[in-house]
Amino acid sequence: MIIWIASYPKSGNTWVRSLLSAYLYSNDGIFNFDLLKKINQFPSKQYFKKFLKDFKDIKKVSNYWIAAQDRINLFNDRPIFLKTHSALCTLENNPFTNKNNTKAVIYVVRDPRNLITSLSHHYSMNMEKAYIFIINKQQMTMVSEWGKDDFGIASVLGNWSTHYKSWKNIKFAPTLVVKYEDLLNNTNNTFKSILNFLSRLMDIKIDEKKIINTVNSCSFEKLVEKEKNEGFDEAVNSKKKFFYLGKKNNWQNLLNPEVEQKTREAFQKEMKELGYI
Repeated sequence: MIIWIASYPKSGNTWVRSLLSAYLYSNDGIFNFDLLKKINQFPSKQYFKKFLKDFKDIKKVSNYWIAAQDRINLFNDRPIFLKTHSALCTLENNPFTNKNNTKAVIYVVRDPRNLITSLSHHYSMNMEKAYIFIINKQQMTMVSEWGKDDFGIASVLGNWSTHYKSWKNIKFAPTLVVKYEDLLNNTNNTFKSILNFLSRLMDIKIDEKKIINTVNSCSFEKLVEKEKNEGFDEAVNSKKKFFYLGKKNNWQNLLNPEVEQKTREAFQKEMKELGYI
């Protein structure tokens, strides 16, 4: 069954994937970009080629969300990790996933003010447009999100708060909410909490030495260096860094006061709940 690594775009999903792929799929916990291929994106074309030839109409794609997941689970007798930016939504009466396909959820959430600054860089848009992006209840991911030929299927996002609530309030699977800020400020302990969560669901040994190797090799500085030296296939724009600011992405230094105030007003309840305000 599927263990989802779900998040709004630019919330730290790829970082969690990096940590998990290094720990689970290497002998020593040392990360390399090839390991990320062990945790694929959903939706992506590889999972829908059996059902569709045209992937542009997300309503048609939604008809096969469950069938694609049924097929994934048919060929995997162990839990399989999948990354998604989709909200836990229903489209054309089609649920994104269900209890027969979902074993658990790791939901990665980030302060929406820092999300705006990151989206602004990632999609080459100004702060106001990035703010509009995350408050749009009909927002989809851009088809160019993944940059490469095998992806290119849009996902239903909604706005930041509805996306967060959709996964947090899932009724049919255990869920761990991971704050990006906790991962940034205390990577070791936050990653351990993820492994402890997973150890209740699957056979995982907690290896302290391997955790240290994983955390060190997946540090933001190491990921930046690897991208500089090797490139990164999932970068939307090869001229822009995917791993960009890290701790330097501080909305207090980058976000104009008007956009910051509007963001607080739009998402006040959820931001208070998460301790962002």
